[in-house]
Amino acid sequence: MRVLIATDAWRPQINGVVRSLERMFEAGPSHGVTPHMLTPEGFRQIGLPSYPDIRIALATQGAVARRIADFGPDHVHIATEGPIGWLTRAVCLAQKRTFTTSYHTRFPQYVAARWPIPESWSYTFLRRFHGPAAGVMVSTGTVEAELRRNGFERILRWGRGVDLAQFHPRPESVLDLPRPIFLSVGRVAVEKNLEAFLSLRLPGSKVVVGDGPARADLQRAFPEATFLGTREGEDLAAIYASSDVFVFPSLTDTFGIVLLEAAASGLPVAAFPVQGPSDVFAGSGAAVLDEDLRGAALAALRIPREACLELAARHSWQASADQFYGHIRRIARHAATAQNVTTFASVHAAEGQARERQRA
Repeated sequence: MRVLIATDAWRPQINGVVRSLERMFEAGPSHGVTPHMLTPEGFRQIGLPSYPDIRIALATQGAVARRIADFGPDHVHIATEGPIGWLTRAVCLAQKRTFTTSYHTRFPQYVAARWPIPESWSYTFLRRFHGPAAGVMVSTGTVEAELRRNGFERILRWGRGVDLAQFHPRPESVLDLPRPIFLSVGRVAVEKNLEAFLSLRLPGSKVVVGDGPARADLQRAFPEATFLGTREGEDLAAIYASSDVFVFPSLTDTFGIVLLEAAASGLPVAAFPVQGPSDVFAGSGAAVLDEDLRGAALAALRIPREACLELAARHSWQASADQFYGHIRRIARHAATAQNVTTFASVHAAEGQARERQRA
Protein backbone atom coordinates (compact mmCIF):
# COMPACT_ATOMS: atom_id res chain seq x y z
CA MET A 1 0.00 0.00 0.00
CA ARG A 2 1.28 3.45 -0.93
CA VAL A 3 0.42 6.28 1.48
CA LEU A 4 1.20 9.94 0.82
CA ILE A 5 1.45 12.17 3.91
CA ALA A 6 1.11 15.88 3.15
CA THR A 7 2.45 18.28 5.76
CA ASP A 8 3.57 21.89 6.09
CA ALA A 9 5.53 20.96 9.23
CA TRP A 10 8.73 19.13 8.38
CA ARG A 11 12.48 19.25 8.83
CA PRO A 12 14.36 21.37 9.79
CA GLN A 13 11.49 22.29 12.14
CA ILE A 14 11.68 20.57 15.51
CA ASN A 15 8.31 20.01 17.15
CA GLY A 16 5.84 17.33 18.14
CA VAL A 17 4.10 17.27 14.76
CA VAL A 18 7.35 16.64 12.90
CA ARG A 19 8.42 14.00 15.42
CA SER A 20 5.11 12.17 15.12
CA LEU A 21 5.18 12.18 11.32
CA GLU A 22 8.81 11.07 11.23
CA ARG A 23 7.87 8.08 13.38
CA MET A 24 4.94 7.19 11.13
CA PHE A 25 7.19 7.44 8.08
CA GLU A 26 9.77 5.14 9.70
CA ALA A 27 7.09 2.64 10.75
CA GLY A 28 5.50 2.42 7.31
CA PRO A 29 7.47 -0.58 5.93
CA SER A 30 6.78 -2.67 9.04
CA HIS A 31 3.06 -2.10 8.39
CA GLY A 32 3.28 -3.09 4.72
CA VAL A 33 3.18 0.57 3.66
CA THR A 34 5.39 2.56 1.31
CA PRO A 35 5.11 6.08 2.71
CA HIS A 36 5.96 9.30 0.90
CA MET A 37 6.17 12.79 2.37
CA LEU A 38 4.78 15.78 0.48
CA THR A 39 6.36 18.77 2.25
CA PRO A 40 7.51 22.32 1.44
CA GLU A 41 10.83 20.85 0.24
CA GLY A 42 11.37 21.59 -3.43
CA PHE A 43 8.98 24.55 -3.50
CA ARG A 44 9.87 28.21 -3.18
CA GLN A 45 9.37 29.22 0.44
CA ILE A 46 8.92 32.27 2.62
CA GLY A 47 9.15 32.70 6.38
CA LEU A 48 5.87 32.54 8.28
CA PRO A 49 4.95 36.01 9.60
CA SER A 50 6.17 36.31 13.23
CA TYR A 51 7.89 32.90 12.74
CA PRO A 52 10.63 33.51 10.15
CA ASP A 53 12.33 30.20 11.02
CA ILE A 54 9.20 28.32 9.92
CA ARG A 55 9.11 28.18 6.13
CA ILE A 56 5.87 27.87 4.18
CA ALA A 57 5.59 26.72 0.59
CA LEU A 58 4.63 28.97 -2.32
CA ALA A 59 3.19 26.11 -4.34
CA THR A 60 0.36 25.76 -6.86
CA GLN A 61 -2.42 23.21 -7.07
CA GLY A 62 -1.00 21.97 -10.36
CA ALA A 63 2.46 21.41 -8.89
CA VAL A 64 1.02 19.53 -5.92
CA ALA A 65 -1.18 17.45 -8.24
CA ARG A 66 1.88 16.44 -10.26
CA ARG A 67 3.73 15.32 -7.14
CA ILE A 68 0.77 13.27 -6.04
CA ALA A 69 0.45 11.71 -9.50
CA ASP A 70 4.18 10.92 -9.62
CA PHE A 71 3.87 8.88 -6.42
CA GLY A 72 0.50 7.31 -7.22
CA PRO A 73 -0.79 6.82 -3.66
CA ASP A 74 -3.50 4.42 -2.57
CA HIS A 75 -4.37 6.85 0.20
CA VAL A 76 -3.62 10.47 1.12
CA HIS A 77 -3.29 11.76 4.68
CA ILE A 78 -3.19 15.54 5.24
CA ALA A 79 -1.45 16.40 8.49
CA THR A 80 -1.59 20.21 8.65
CA GLU A 81 -3.85 23.10 7.71
CA GLY A 82 -1.17 25.17 5.92
CA PRO A 83 -0.62 25.81 2.18
CA ILE A 84 0.51 22.23 1.45
CA GLY A 85 -2.49 20.91 3.34
CA TRP A 86 -5.01 23.14 1.56
CA LEU A 87 -3.56 22.45 -1.89
CA THR A 88 -3.50 18.70 -1.29
CA ARG A 89 -7.09 18.88 -0.07
CA ALA A 90 -8.08 20.74 -3.27
CA VAL A 91 -6.41 18.09 -5.44
CA CYS A 92 -8.12 15.27 -3.56
CA LEU A 93 -11.53 16.91 -3.88
CA ALA A 94 -11.00 17.64 -7.58
CA GLN A 95 -9.94 14.04 -8.23
CA LYS A 96 -12.57 12.58 -5.88
CA ARG A 97 -9.83 10.96 -3.80
CA THR A 98 -10.63 9.76 -0.29
CA PHE A 99 -8.35 11.34 2.31
CA THR A 100 -7.87 11.64 6.05
CA THR A 101 -6.61 14.56 8.11
CA SER A 102 -5.14 15.08 11.57
CA TYR A 103 -5.56 17.84 14.13
CA HIS A 104 -2.37 18.55 16.10
CA THR A 105 -2.70 22.06 17.50
CA ARG A 106 -5.51 23.89 19.29
CA PHE A 107 -5.52 26.34 16.44
CA PRO A 108 -8.37 28.58 17.68
CA GLN A 109 -6.68 29.08 21.06
CA TYR A 110 -3.29 29.54 19.41
CA VAL A 111 -4.63 32.29 17.13
CA ALA A 112 -6.51 33.98 19.97
CA ALA A 113 -3.27 34.14 21.98
CA ARG A 114 -1.64 36.21 19.23
CA TRP A 115 -4.42 38.19 17.57
CA PRO A 116 -7.94 39.39 18.54
CA ILE A 117 -9.70 36.78 16.42
CA PRO A 118 -12.74 35.00 17.95
CA GLU A 119 -12.34 31.25 18.40
CA SER A 120 -15.65 30.71 16.59
CA TRP A 121 -14.10 32.11 13.39
CA SER A 122 -11.18 29.71 13.66
CA TYR A 123 -13.49 26.74 14.21
CA THR A 124 -15.43 27.71 11.07
CA PHE A 125 -12.15 27.70 9.13
CA LEU A 126 -11.19 24.31 10.60
CA ARG A 127 -14.59 22.71 9.94
CA ARG A 128 -14.28 23.73 6.31
CA PHE A 129 -10.80 22.22 6.07
CA HIS A 130 -11.50 18.92 7.85
CA GLY A 131 -15.15 18.51 6.86
CA PRO A 132 -14.61 16.51 3.61
CA ALA A 133 -12.13 14.10 5.25
CA ALA A 134 -13.11 10.47 5.73
CA GLY A 135 -11.61 10.70 9.21
CA VAL A 136 -9.98 13.32 11.44
CA MET A 137 -7.26 11.89 13.69
CA VAL A 138 -6.80 13.41 17.16
CA SER A 139 -4.51 12.49 20.02
CA THR A 140 -6.80 12.43 23.06
CA GLY A 141 -10.37 12.10 24.26
CA THR A 142 -10.41 15.70 25.44
CA VAL A 143 -9.52 16.99 21.98
CA GLU A 144 -12.16 14.71 20.47
CA ALA A 145 -14.83 16.06 22.83
CA GLU A 146 -13.81 19.66 22.11
CA LEU A 147 -14.04 19.16 18.35
CA ARG A 148 -17.38 17.35 18.59
CA ARG A 149 -18.78 20.27 20.60
CA ASN A 150 -17.73 22.49 17.72
CA GLY A 151 -19.41 20.49 14.99
CA PHE A 152 -16.71 18.02 13.87
CA GLU A 153 -17.57 14.47 12.79
CA ARG A 154 -15.78 11.22 11.85
CA ILE A 155 -13.14 11.68 14.56
CA LEU A 156 -10.54 8.93 15.07
CA ARG A 157 -8.11 8.42 17.93
CA TRP A 158 -4.39 8.44 17.15
CA GLY A 159 -2.20 8.41 20.26
CA ARG A 160 1.46 9.37 20.51
CA GLY A 161 4.51 7.55 21.78
CA VAL A 162 8.03 7.92 23.12
CA ASP A 163 11.37 6.33 22.24
CA LEU A 164 12.29 4.47 25.43
CA ALA A 165 15.66 3.48 23.98
CA GLN A 166 16.65 7.14 23.77
CA PHE A 167 14.82 8.73 26.69
CA HIS A 168 15.65 7.03 29.99
CA PRO A 169 17.28 7.83 33.36
CA ARG A 170 21.06 8.28 33.30
CA PRO A 171 23.56 8.08 36.17
CA GLU A 172 25.50 11.25 35.32
CA SER A 173 24.30 14.84 34.99
CA VAL A 174 25.29 17.10 32.11
CA LEU A 175 23.95 20.21 33.85
CA ASP A 176 26.30 21.90 36.31
CA LEU A 177 23.67 24.15 37.91
CA PRO A 178 22.25 24.69 41.41
CA ARG A 179 19.54 22.18 42.24
CA PRO A 180 16.71 21.50 41.98
CA ILE A 181 16.66 22.01 38.20
CA PHE A 182 13.28 22.89 36.68
CA LEU A 183 13.24 22.21 32.93
CA SER A 184 10.97 23.26 30.05
CA VAL A 185 11.41 22.02 26.47
CA GLY A 186 9.66 23.29 23.37
CA ARG A 187 9.20 26.14 20.95
CA VAL A 188 9.96 29.48 22.60
CA ALA A 189 6.86 31.36 21.50
CA VAL A 190 4.02 33.28 23.10
CA GLU A 191 1.47 30.44 22.84
CA LYS A 192 3.71 28.18 24.93
CA ASN A 193 3.14 30.49 27.93
CA LEU A 194 6.76 30.24 29.06
CA GLU A 195 6.54 33.47 31.01
CA ALA A 196 4.25 31.66 33.46
CA PHE A 197 7.15 29.28 34.21
CA LEU A 198 10.00 31.77 34.16
CA SER A 199 8.25 34.20 36.50
CA LEU A 200 7.81 31.58 39.25
CA ARG A 201 9.74 31.97 42.52
CA LEU A 202 11.52 28.63 42.65
CA PRO A 203 14.69 27.39 44.34
CA GLY A 204 17.61 26.14 42.27
CA SER A 205 17.66 26.73 38.51
CA LYS A 206 15.30 27.17 35.56
CA VAL A 207 16.38 25.76 32.21
CA VAL A 208 14.72 26.28 28.82
CA VAL A 209 15.55 24.10 25.80
CA GLY A 210 14.27 25.29 22.44
CA ASP A 211 14.23 28.32 20.21
CA GLY A 212 11.65 30.64 18.73
CA PRO A 213 10.55 34.23 18.21
CA ALA A 214 10.09 35.00 21.92
CA ARG A 215 13.53 33.82 23.04
CA ALA A 216 15.37 37.15 22.89
CA ASP A 217 12.68 38.99 24.85
CA LEU A 218 12.43 36.25 27.48
CA GLN A 219 16.18 36.09 27.93
CA ARG A 220 16.25 39.82 28.57
CA ALA A 221 13.31 39.63 30.97
CA PHE A 222 14.61 36.60 32.89
CA PRO A 223 18.43 36.73 32.88
CA GLU A 224 18.65 34.29 35.79
CA ALA A 225 17.23 31.46 33.63
CA THR A 226 19.47 29.28 31.46
CA PHE A 227 18.49 29.16 27.78
CA LEU A 228 20.22 26.28 25.99
CA GLY A 229 18.71 26.72 22.53
CA THR A 230 17.71 23.82 20.34
CA ARG A 231 18.94 20.40 21.40
CA GLU A 232 18.22 17.02 19.84
CA GLY A 233 18.91 13.31 20.18
CA GLU A 234 21.24 12.12 22.92
CA ASP A 235 22.05 15.70 23.90
CA LEU A 236 18.39 16.43 24.63
CA ALA A 237 17.84 13.10 26.35
CA ALA A 238 20.77 13.75 28.70
CA ILE A 239 19.34 17.16 29.64
CA TYR A 240 15.99 15.61 30.54
CA ALA A 241 17.69 12.99 32.70
CA SER A 242 19.84 15.65 34.41
CA SER A 243 16.85 17.69 35.60
CA ASP A 244 14.55 17.31 38.61
CA VAL A 245 11.12 18.53 37.43
CA PHE A 246 9.66 19.16 33.99
CA VAL A 247 7.46 22.28 33.94
CA PHE A 248 4.90 22.45 31.13
CA PRO A 249 3.14 25.85 31.19
CA SER A 250 1.33 25.55 27.84
CA LEU A 251 -2.42 26.01 27.76
CA THR A 252 -2.92 25.18 24.07
CA ASP A 253 -1.13 21.88 23.30
CA THR A 254 -3.33 18.95 22.33
CA PHE A 255 -0.85 16.41 23.69
CA GLY A 256 2.78 17.43 24.15
CA ILE A 257 5.23 14.66 23.21
CA VAL A 258 7.75 16.36 25.51
CA LEU A 259 5.58 15.19 28.42
CA LEU A 260 6.26 11.56 27.51
CA GLU A 261 9.95 12.24 26.90
CA ALA A 262 10.20 13.75 30.37
CA ALA A 263 8.37 10.85 32.00
CA ALA A 264 10.53 8.30 30.17
CA SER A 265 13.58 10.09 31.57
CA GLY A 266 12.21 9.65 35.11
CA LEU A 267 11.24 13.31 35.30
CA PRO A 268 8.02 14.25 37.16
CA VAL A 269 5.84 16.92 35.56
CA ALA A 270 4.24 20.11 36.81
CA ALA A 271 1.54 21.63 34.60
CA PHE A 272 -1.78 23.40 34.55
CA PRO A 273 -4.88 21.14 34.70
CA VAL A 274 -5.70 21.53 31.00
CA GLN A 275 -6.14 19.13 28.10
CA GLY A 276 -2.86 17.57 27.09
CA PRO A 277 -1.38 17.13 30.56
CA SER A 278 -4.74 15.99 31.95
CA ASP A 279 -5.11 13.37 29.23
CA VAL A 280 -1.54 12.10 29.48
CA PHE A 281 -1.25 11.90 33.26
CA ALA A 282 -4.77 11.03 34.43
CA GLY A 283 -4.47 8.66 37.41
CA SER A 284 -0.75 8.03 36.89
CA GLY A 285 0.72 9.81 39.92
CA ALA A 286 3.53 11.02 37.65
CA ALA A 287 2.53 14.69 37.60
CA VAL A 288 1.05 17.48 39.67
CA LEU A 289 -1.56 19.48 37.77
CA ASP A 290 -2.66 22.68 39.47
CA GLU A 291 -3.65 26.25 38.65
CA ASP A 292 -0.89 27.17 41.11
CA LEU A 293 2.04 26.26 38.86
CA ARG A 294 4.63 27.13 41.52
CA GLY A 295 2.94 24.82 44.02
CA ALA A 296 2.76 22.11 41.38
CA ALA A 297 6.48 22.45 40.58
CA LEU A 298 7.49 22.17 44.23
CA ALA A 299 5.12 19.27 44.89
CA ALA A 300 6.44 17.40 41.84
CA LEU A 301 9.84 17.16 43.56
CA ARG A 302 8.28 14.53 45.83
CA ILE A 303 7.03 12.27 43.03
CA PRO A 304 8.93 8.96 42.80
CA ARG A 305 10.61 8.48 39.43
CA GLU A 306 9.18 4.95 39.23
CA ALA A 307 5.71 6.44 38.66
CA CYS A 308 7.05 8.41 35.68
CA LEU A 309 8.73 5.38 34.15
CA GLU A 310 5.58 3.26 34.54
CA LEU A 311 3.55 5.88 32.70
CA ALA A 312 6.03 6.17 29.83
CA ALA A 313 6.16 2.39 29.41
CA ARG A 314 2.47 2.44 28.43
CA HIS A 315 3.12 4.64 25.40
CA SER A 316 4.98 3.30 22.40
CA TRP A 317 5.44 4.50 18.86
CA GLN A 318 4.54 0.98 17.74
CA ALA A 319 1.05 1.35 19.21
CA SER A 320 0.78 4.82 17.68
CA ALA A 321 1.68 3.50 14.20
CA ASP A 322 -0.76 0.60 14.62
CA GLN A 323 -3.55 3.13 15.14
CA PHE A 324 -2.45 5.45 12.35
CA TYR A 325 -2.08 2.84 9.63
CA GLY A 326 -5.02 0.82 10.96
CA HIS A 327 -7.35 3.77 10.37
CA ILE A 328 -5.89 4.36 6.91
CA ARG A 329 -6.24 0.71 5.85
CA ARG A 330 -9.83 0.53 7.04
CA ILE A 331 -10.82 3.76 5.28
CA ALA A 332 -8.98 2.78 2.09
CA ARG A 333 -10.77 -0.61 2.04
CA HIS A 334 -14.13 1.08 2.54
CA ALA A 335 -13.39 3.58 -0.23
CA ALA A 336 -12.34 0.80 -2.61
CA THR A 337 -15.51 -1.17 -1.86
CA ALA A 338 -17.67 1.91 -2.45
CA GLN A 339 -15.84 2.59 -5.72
CA ASN A 340 -16.35 -0.99 -6.88
CA VAL A 341 -20.05 -0.79 -6.09
CA THR A 342 -20.33 2.51 -7.97
CA THR A 343 -18.40 1.10 -10.94
CA PHE A 344 -20.57 -2.03 -11.02
CA ALA A 345 -23.72 0.08 -10.90
CA SER A 346 -22.44 2.31 -13.70
CA VAL A 347 -21.49 -0.67 -15.88
CA HIS A 348 -24.81 -2.38 -15.17
CA ALA A 349 -26.71 0.79 -16.10
CA ALA A 350 -24.67 1.23 -19.29
CA GLU A 351 -25.33 -2.39 -20.31
CA GLY A 352 -29.03 -1.92 -19.66
CA GLN A 353 -29.08 1.19 -21.84
CA ALA A 354 -27.26 -0.71 -24.61
CA ARG A 355 -29.84 -3.52 -24.49
CA GLU A 356 -32.66 -0.98 -24.68
CA ARG A 357 -31.08 0.60 -27.76
CA GLN A 358 -30.68 -2.83 -29.41
CA ARG A 359 -34.34 -3.66 -28.79
CA ALA A 360 -35.32 -0.30 -30.20
